[in-house]
Amino acid sequence: MRTSRRSFLGMGAAAVTLPHVRLDGGRPVADWTPRWLLASSLYGTLPLETVLAQAATCGAQAIDIWPKIHADHREQWDAMGDEAFSKMLARFNVSLSCITQFPPGPFGQDSECHVAKQHHCPLIVTGSPAQKGLEGQALKQAVTEFVDQLKPHLQVANECGVTIAIENHAQQLVSTWDAIRWLRDAAPTDNVGIAMAPYHLPQDPATLASWIQELGPFLKLFYAWQHGRGAMQALPKEQQLEQLPSRGPLDFRPIMQALAAMQFPGWIEIFMHPFPRGIPILESAELVTEEWMKQKKFLTELIA
Repeated sequence: MRTSRRSFLGMGAAAVTLPHVRLDGGRPVADWTPRWLLASSLYGTLPLETVLAQAATCGAQAIDIWPKIHADHREQWDAMGDEAFSKMLARFNVSLSCITQFPPGPFGQDSECHVAKQHHCPLIVTGSPAQKGLEGQALKQAVTEFVDQLKPHLQVANECGVTIAIENHAQQLVSTWDAIRWLRDAAPTDNVGIAMAPYHLPQDPATLASWIQELGPFLKLFYAWQHGRGAMQALPKEQQLEQLPSRGPLDFRPIMQALAAMQFPGWIEIFMHPFPRGIPILESAELVTEEWMKQKKFLTELIA
């Protein structure tokens, strides 16, 4: 049963701070099991069948299907048709739990919601309108207007049993912490939330952990993704991989412990962007999966 927006806002931030954690030798321990979502974009444009075969063996609970330019698995799905795609999911015993769809934008997801419903997919991730440079009251007003425009599309999503998660993508309206909070405060239903990407936020672990706690149930998906040296220019592979949790400078321990403390029920997606976009993050599907499993183990041990 979903928590109403009014009920959540009445709880306040204090109600979502560390209620389920005990201290054991100075370390928080939580009775919580992360839910891992595998991003198909990590595999570039490798065949969808290959990606689903990897998803079946890596320890992820579900798959997030990405389109061009980061992958082309949404397009491969269209090419084979819904029935063949459903049979392929069943053959590998993989659950479709997220569709990432940036190109249609936040107001263009109605048809995708109906597709998601057909495949029992509960989550769509998209962005917000292109906008940068707004601050203060101007930003708050723009976010409020964005939510008003989004309402009919949230109704469609609700009828399909779908939640829309907005990623805090750079150079878009909802990209800063202020904008994220105002989106939360203005959201009319609980089938809208944030897909939190630390890559696009200040690289301070204590700050990120406190924001996670403040967001509470508005946080729908968390990208285990740091900025590292960035993803916007050609770099040696080892430097590109610094976006992954164990490879860059950002300390994920406070972040994972904040997620554990709030018994985060949403998805964690280990993530990075390669350069150029659309290629696998490593040279083969097997190497991508091996690296993903290393990152999963690293993050899990931070809350063990």
